[in-house]
Amino acid sequence: MAGAAEEGFARRVTTLGALADPVRRALYRFVSDQDEAVSREQAAEGVEVPRHTAKFHLDRLVDEGLLVTEFRRLTGRSGPGAGRPAKLYRRSAREVSVSLPHRRYDLAAEVLADAIERSLDGTPMAEAVTAAADAAGRLAVDAAPEKARTRRGRELDRVAVALAPFGYEPRVDAALDLANCPFDRLAADHRDLVCGMNLAFVGSVADQLGCVGVRAEQVPGTEGCCVRVVPSD
Repeated sequence: MAGAAEEGFARRVTTLGALADPVRRALYRFVSDQDEAVSREQAAEGVEVPRHTAKFHLDRLVDEGLLVTEFRRLTGRSGPGAGRPAKLYRRSAREVSVSLPHRRYDLAAEVLADAIERSLDGTPMAEAVTAAADAAGRLAVDAAPEKARTRRGRELDRVAVALAPFGYEPRVDAALDLANCPFDRLAADHRDLVCGMNLAFVGSVADQLGCVGVRAEQVPGTEGCCVRVVPSD
C-alpha cells in the first residue's frame, strides 16, 4: 500500500484503536444510540462513569472524528439569564464497525486487497500476503502508543501494547498469548490463508518494534488466536 491508500489505512488503524478502550467504546455506543446530541452529564450517567472521565473520553472521540460537537442551551430559553450553551456530542458521519468479541475484518480486507494487487503485478500469492501483512504491521507500529515504541520496556509487553488495539486480547506471562482471534469467521473458512496472514502481521509488529528477542509462532488448535509470541532463545 502506498500514497493515499496507505495514508487512509493508517487513519483507520488509529481510529479503530481509539475504540479499544472499553469506557470509550461504551460512550461511543451510547452517543450513537441516541436520537439527539447528548451532554457530558447524560453520557456519564448513561454508562455510569464520573463526569470528568466521560469528558476525557468524549473529547478523544471527537479528536478521532468519531463524534462531533454542537452547542445549545438545554433550557430552551435565550437572552440574558438563559445560561451558557452546553457542549453536546453526537455521532459523526464516519462509518465504523464495533463488535464483541473484537473482530477486525476491515484489517484483513485491507491486507488481502493489498496482496491481490501485488499478485497482479507478478508476485506469487503467498509472498504477496506476507509482504502486505508486513506493510500493515509497519503502519500499526507507527500508530502504536509510545509505551510500545519505547525500547525501555520488556519486549513481550511492548508487543502486547501494540497488538491490543486490534482486538487480540494479549495476555503476557512467559509468552504472549492472544486470547481472541480478530479474524475468527474468516479463519474458520480460509484457515491457511488467514492464519498465514495473521502470523506475518504479528511477526511484523514485533520486528518493526525492534523486538529482536522474541518471535511469532503458530500454535494450531489453541483457543483464541492461533499465533503467539515467544522468547526467541
